[in-house]
Order: sequence, then C-alpha cells, then structure tokens
Amino acid sequence: MGATLHRRLRIGFGPLAPVVIVLALLGCARGPCVTIVGADGQPRATVAVEVANTGAQRELGLMYRKHLDDNAGMIFVFPDAARRNFWMHNTPISLDMIFADAAGRVTGIVANAEPFSDKPVGVQADSEYVLEVNGGFCAKNAIKPGDRFDFSGFSPHASE
Repeated sequence: MGATLHRRLRIGFGPLAPVVIVLALLGCARGPCVTIVGADGQPRATVAVEVANTGAQRELGLMYRKHLDDNAGMIFVFPDAARRNFWMHNTPISLDMIFADAAGRVTGIVANAEPFSDKPVGVQADSEYVLEVNGGFCAKNAIKPGDRFDFSGFSPHASE
C-alpha cells in the first residue's frame, strides 16, 4: 500500500510531493498552519501562523516585530466578510498581505507593504481572512487571486 500511496501522491502533487508533504507536516506539527493551494489543486506554500482572532490581537498584529521567519506569518480572522484595510504603523518589516473571502479563496494581494506607513491598503473585495507574510513571499511562491487557504491546527473563526 505504501508504494501505491506514494505513486498516487506523485500523480497528484508531482515529483516534489514527498518533500511538500513532509515540510507541511513538520510545520503543522508545531501549531496552526495555512496551506495555500493553487487553482490547479497544487500546494504552493505552507505557512506556520499565529492566529489573530480577537479584536485586541488583530489591532496589535505584527507591529514592533523586527523579524518574521520564512514560511511564518499571522492570519487575521474576522467574524464576517467585508472590505478590509490595513496599515503598517509601527511595523518595521515589509509584508505581503493575502486577502481571502469566507470560503478561503484569495481575493487579492498587497505585495511588499511599506514599513511604518500609515497609509491604509487593501483590495477591492470582501475578505474574512488576511494572511500577513514576509514581503516577496507571494512572488516567490506564485501566490495569486483564485488560490485558496486550507486551515489546519486551528478553527478559522473569530473569537469575538
């Protein structure tokens, strides 16, 4: 059965399937994760996330952080889908912001948001989730609108 399962995975995910799966499992074994899956069903990246699902957590976000590990980020979980704007106030690192609707479909991306900027940035679509990752992450991993979020290790619902 192991060889059959391996063969199925290679067909579904290509020759890098074992590597992608092991990395995803290792990252998620330590806590909550979001895997971004392309419209073609192929996983693009897995991000170990801190969950900001309360008003206080969402307000603080990644402010004052001087470093964010590769494949790490913060997922902002809101109680409903609406137009969302973010700013980079007191945030010294450049971030990509990935906006997703209630179904977890990526609706838009703000790439390389300017550190310390008070200018509100967002996308022209309703979002229930916003994933913040290091600037350049989306370009590096070919993340684009139409991809979707798969959540693991946490409930993707707002606490308040």
